[in-house]
Amino acid sequence: MRTGRVIVSVLFAVAALATGCADSSQDSAASPVLGQWHGDIEVPGQVIGIGVTFAEDGSATIDIPVQGVTEGALKDVRTEPDRVEFTIPDAPGDPGFRGRLDGERITGDWVQFGEKLPVTLTRGPIEAMERPQDPTPPFPYSSEDVTYRSGDITIAGTLTTPEGDGPFPAMLLITGSGPQDRNEEIMGHKPFQLLADTFTRAGYAVLRTDDRGVGGTGGTLDQATYPDLADDVAAGVAFLRERPEIDPARVGLFGHSEGGYLAPLVAARPDSDIAFAILMAGPSVPGADVLIEQNEVIMASSGAPQEQIDAQVTFVTEWTALLRAGDTEGAKAYAQQHNDSLPEAERTPQSAVDSFSTPYMTSFVTYDPKPALEALRVPVLAFFGGTDQQVVATQNEGPMRENLAGAPDATVHTFPGLNHMMQPSQTGKPSEYVSIETTIDPSVLSYVTDWLTQRVPPS
Repeated sequence: MRTGRVIVSVLFAVAALATGCADSSQDSAASPVLGQWHGDIEVPGQVIGIGVTFAEDGSATIDIPVQGVTEGALKDVRTEPDRVEFTIPDAPGDPGFRGRLDGERITGDWVQFGEKLPVTLTRGPIEAMERPQDPTPPFPYSSEDVTYRSGDITIAGTLTTPEGDGPFPAMLLITGSGPQDRNEEIMGHKPFQLLADTFTRAGYAVLRTDDRGVGGTGGTLDQATYPDLADDVAAGVAFLRERPEIDPARVGLFGHSEGGYLAPLVAARPDSDIAFAILMAGPSVPGADVLIEQNEVIMASSGAPQEQIDAQVTFVTEWTALLRAGDTEGAKAYAQQHNDSLPEAERTPQSAVDSFSTPYMTSFVTYDPKPALEALRVPVLAFFGGTDQQVVATQNEGPMRENLAGAPDATVHTFPGLNHMMQPSQTGKPSEYVSIETTIDPSVLSYVTDWLTQRVPPS
């Protein structure tokens, strides 16, 4: 049934929205609708809970915990008792809510492509997804918000340090692709906060930072290239080495996903003196190949017909070829042409299409990790998830072993039944990340900690 598929895909698209000012068409300062509300959209085969907050300035935001959406900005907001409305911007089918205040409820319809699903909102915030591994105080270590310079931008992050005088071994955590905060928060999970807590309790100082353009870090990620991002990592290493509580000879890197590209790129520099590298779901083949395989696997697992998969693979192959050839304008035009050719329900919002062909994306699709991996001469741990659909183990494990053949101490391992986030998952679909309570499987945390303590003892 089209309604269920469309509603789900549009709600998921809200995750990309900024939380800036919404478009409000009237003054709602005295409206009884102000505040937090929650309810369910009963999509066939699935119930999607939403939370909506109407602010005094006439703006509103939406939370969709099951899809990892937090404070997505809404537009066309109205909070008159007889007319409660909002629309999700930049999404196909102009999805939104049309209703009215009915006592202590707001009753109405979720509307998209002219189709309607009844929704009732009641007062109060929507319940957050359970995240039992989230670290909670009191902590047996110190935590400090820090800043330092990388070229002409400021990088902001958090440094956690074990109790005692040190000097301690340390590591810098490097996030995956896209704009990530220092916790690498995705769909309500905070994997880097969990990793920092785990390793600091084990005796290691850990620095985690906001990406360019996120949180307290300056710059714009879309305009950054891999040399820029590698310089950011190197600046973090230099910052750690200047700290008196840290042993400058025992500073290593931990990269997740795209961070598994950047960590070897920095560690392979002749003057880096990196002590170790840990790569969690880090690709070992060129970025274009990763993207093509990812599209094919995810679409096949979702039941897409083969002709649709073939068309998407052809598009990604030709689009990345244009970027690799340096034809950015051609790539932009081709991406727009492809998007316009799709059925309206399947089109990507214009803002997202515009972000495809950027210097940052060009760096990703053109990058070949082989030279940097082959140059590593430090202990390396590279591990994958057996059900990962984003960095597929069957595509990357073999080349990783070959590329690290010259390293004096390289370990390559695949965890069966774990996805890209290292969560237990039977399918590995990205859509399941939010519904899995586990942030990182405890077996992974133990395995990595054991590997690390054997090679770089904490004391």
